Amino acid sequence: MSSVKVFTAEEVAAHSSRNDVWTIIDGKVYDITKFLDEHPGGEEVLLEGAGADSTEGFEDVGHSEDARDLLKKYYVGDLKGGVPSKKATEKAAPAAAPKSSDNSTYVHLHRS
Repeated sequence: MSSVKVFTAEEVAAHSSRNDVWTIIDGKVYDITKFLDEHPGGEEVLLEGAGADSTEGFEDVGHSEDARDLLKKYYVGDLKGGVPSKKATEKAAPAAAPKSSDNSTYVHLHRS
């Protein structure tokens, strides 16, 4: 039975050089050092997030399911106290109806 390794933000931050690149996405820690040369967007963007949380940038680009599957290959553990990012939370939760101070439209449309 294997246990998941847990890293602090400080431990992840120590892996921020060109030869040792870790990053955090959605509370999970990835060692992406070997992926730098393969990244279609270039290594620079990965180096910008080295040792830090890259969730927002990762989500903003709109990575494919293939990219998300590939990310699993580089998983090394979880972030201690890791909380899903705002974007991840929004994806998991159903979209809320817009709030309005006037419910008359709702009442009118739903009367029989």
